[in-house]
Amino acid sequence: MELLRIQQIEKYYGSKSSLTKAIDDISFTVEKGEFVAIMGASGSGKTTLLNCISTIDRVTAGHIFLEDEDITKLRGKALNRFRRDNLGFIFQDFNLLDTLTAYENIALALSIQKKPAKEIDAAVRKVAEQLDIADVLEKYPYQMSGGQKQRVASARAIVTGPKLVLADEPTGALDSKSAKLLLERFRYLNKECGATIMMVTHDSFTASYASRVIFIKDGKIFNSITRGDNTRKQFFDKIIDVVTLLGGDMSDAL
Repeated sequence: MELLRIQQIEKYYGSKSSLTKAIDDISFTVEKGEFVAIMGASGSGKTTLLNCISTIDRVTAGHIFLEDEDITKLRGKALNRFRRDNLGFIFQDFNLLDTLTAYENIALALSIQKKPAKEIDAAVRKVAEQLDIADVLEKYPYQMSGGQKQRVASARAIVTGPKLVLADEPTGALDSKSAKLLLERFRYLNKECGATIMMVTHDSFTASYASRVIFIKDGKIFNSITRGDNTRKQFFDKIIDVVTLLGGDMSDAL
């Protein structure tokens, strides 16, 4: 079942005298329950693509549909409501509120939706168990490791049951052990909880946890590969093959 449809989008930056085309006629779809990674070198357009899907940026041309709603046409309160009710965001630098505990950071998204206290408590504790952070719920961000903070940020992103979770370099600030733990939790959320995830990453190992990888080069789709029945190691090797085809442009992705 199709959840997201990207239809011939383009994104320009700058003025007429100095125009940069960050996205050049990109189209693809994402099925409900997919885990899609977007890879590309710095400046390839992958983060701009994620920003357009997340409504942080506006497309210059084309359309983006989430369950047949054209989100490129939303403005003002309708746009804020759409973000609140449909999207979950996970950032590289966590973006947790330092004055709130892990529990309060996660609960905040539900409080904004005016959910009853009992419902909030049950939802927070359930997602904390899923992400293995029940033991840090009463801690403040400064008392947590990087991996714990990122899992709290992930819990905050998914606790409302968003239709689409958007992750921008979620493992970028983590050591290899913490990154692997987070990615295992992502895979659990995708496989066991049905979360639809779209993740931007430079890293081939991180991308190998996805079910599909879309490669961006110079604002265009260069290639797309699916995991299928491959093991994660086999899929990692396929990703490396495509990265090799991209040559020096992807040297910072390894």
